[in-house]
Amino acid sequence: MKHSTRRALALAAATAAAAALLAGCSSTASTTTPTSKAGLTPVKIQLQWAVQAQFAGYVEAVKQGYYKDEGLDVTLVPAGGDIVPQTQLANGAVDYAIAWAPKALASREQGAAITDVAQIFQRSGTLQISFKDKGITSVKDLKGQTVGSWGGGNEFEPYAAMTKSGLDPATDVKVVQQGFDMNAFLDGDITAAQAMTYNELAQVLESKNPKTGKLYTLDDLNILNWSDLGFGMYQDGLWADTNKLKSDKAYQAQTVKVIAATLKGWVYARDHIDQTAADVVAAGSQLGLSHQTWQTNEVDKLIWPSPDGIGKIDSKEWAQTVDIALHTKNGSGATVISSKPDKDAYTNTYVDKALAELKKQGVDVTGEGFKPETVTLQPGGK
Repeated sequence: MKHSTRRALALAAATAAAAALLAGCSSTASTTTPTSKAGLTPVKIQLQWAVQAQFAGYVEAVKQGYYKDEGLDVTLVPAGGDIVPQTQLANGAVDYAIAWAPKALASREQGAAITDVAQIFQRSGTLQISFKDKGITSVKDLKGQTVGSWGGGNEFEPYAAMTKSGLDPATDVKVVQQGFDMNAFLDGDITAAQAMTYNELAQVLESKNPKTGKLYTLDDLNILNWSDLGFGMYQDGLWADTNKLKSDKAYQAQTVKVIAATLKGWVYARDHIDQTAADVVAAGSQLGLSHQTWQTNEVDKLIWPSPDGIGKIDSKEWAQTVDIALHTKNGSGATVISSKPDKDAYTNTYVDKALAELKKQGVDVTGEGFKPETVTLQPGGK
């Protein structure tokens, strides 16, 4: 039996199993206030976006019962629109939030008392992609090109790269507002588009090349990977309430439990890619199964291997994020932050305790033997 056939059968089986197991599971879709069940402590975790494999570890921690094992009844709260995860946390609407470090640091500077307690993504997943015929193989080649940017704090990696390469983003390139899709890129209105490895890149590869009638492939693209080029900033991390961490012992203990269960969920997602993709679809994702399988695989690459343990915050990577946030100006001349964040911006105290507990259980928290799979995308990500 060919690998693709085996994968198709596995995906079909996984989808059926996930649909049965997650049918009616309010923990992954509800935004209502949870009630205590069988003595479990209600906890709300704010997602950064709608349910998708970007948050696969959290979905699996719910489905596999890891949060319940820690005595927690966790509700995952979807985001989107005007919802800002770190603001939700700072305002007390949720107990924890998933946020990109530069955006959270900007909120901290404006008064949000929040702390990064587990840095899930160890590497940035942001790219700038272009078609091969445009000849963009280096940052300097962006000169004179129409460059797409989502803005909203997502622009600082490419701006840092262009500035370091001697380009003035305000005059040497034409930066245009890019939607959270790849339509303008596919239509030729944007030459070099912003894309996440796990989402927008897949959107291109799920689309047909009008010249061939077949799906685009990676061979059709040139890719500038900001992490590989040394301009990556910390992205998805788990943020907690700074003041509660200082004064509330119950919240301190709860934070260790939340992190431990979450990390265990990510380990499951790493080791069960097909089932995880199906679980995410069953949990409410509006994106198709092949897209979610791709996304699970690509998110795994941003996490694993984690030599110091998943969730551990590396001081050098943190310093790089802060440096870019502090010194890189966007098109309007603004930086992410105006001064270095204080010592409460992040801590490894709670993730260290969680990792110690997981190691006692024999959980592989480093993923040193991790090998990504090869995922075949279907038209439209179906």
